[in-house]
Amino acid sequence: MLQQFNEANRDILININGKLLPRDKAGISPFDSVVQGGDAVWEGLRLYQGRIFKLNEHLDRLRSSALALAFDEVPSHELLTDEIKKTLAANNMADGVHIRLTLTRGVKTTSGMDPRLNTAGPTLIVLAEHKPPVYDKGGLTLITSSVRRFPPDCMDPKIHSCNLIQSILAKIEANVAGVDDALMLDTRGFVAETNATHVFIVDKGKVLTPHCAACPEGITRATILDLCQANKIPYQEKDLSLTEIYRADEMFCTGTMGELATISKVDGRTINDGNVGEMTKRLSELYTNLTASEGVQVVSIET
Repeated sequence: MLQQFNEANRDILININGKLLPRDKAGISPFDSVVQGGDAVWEGLRLYQGRIFKLNEHLDRLRSSALALAFDEVPSHELLTDEIKKTLAANNMADGVHIRLTLTRGVKTTSGMDPRLNTAGPTLIVLAEHKPPVYDKGGLTLITSSVRRFPPDCMDPKIHSCNLIQSILAKIEANVAGVDDALMLDTRGFVAETNATHVFIVDKGKVLTPHCAACPEGITRATILDLCQANKIPYQEKDLSLTEIYRADEMFCTGTMGELATISKVDGRTINDGNVGEMTKRLSELYTNLTASEGVQVVSIET
């Protein structure tokens, strides 16, 4: 499942430290921390009819990650929101847009990993693209990756960093196997997430998802759990083994890029009958209703 180039994005402007630059001319210094060592944090945002869904929650997570990495400066929510608004206005974007927000430690005086070499920063990149949800809602196929997700004593997944080598290695395995994505386990052998999304299963009417010990604190994941609570849908966070995955009644994944998407097959085992389940349909509808009514207004929509 390879995303094709969207011609609508050919002439987009990218915001780097407040300057709007054409995509083919936008760039950062080779001395920037993100180039030197992936020393940066990021968030993915989605724009629905002029509103960014869960904007403050995403900015809270960005700040939390930057503070954990001891960034000297972290822009305020207000500054970040203003730069997002400026980028969307410059690109005339109002709906069906994905925004990747990246904050690096900044530029170093010379190459090296030591943060004391950083004399200018941080670097803020706002990349907005016309991009619908990326997953086929009819059903995804997964294989279990040999690459394990780190526990907090190796590298805390609560730091939403730009170092995505684990995910990339798992995605390579998925590509070679001819499936959509890879399911990743923690170092104990329990399910953590996929290379790009959080996972849920449904067992006898109960929605189950792994703890966040070896996966990020997902914004969409938390929204689904809130929807379960608000609508009296039984749910639980627990350790999930592969056996529980294989025998599940339903399975789906969640994320800002793809919203909710059914998983129909894992390691060659069809999940139930392979079709979109009733609970997945219900939660997808509840999520869609939420994105249609909530969010921070960043673009004026003429009526």
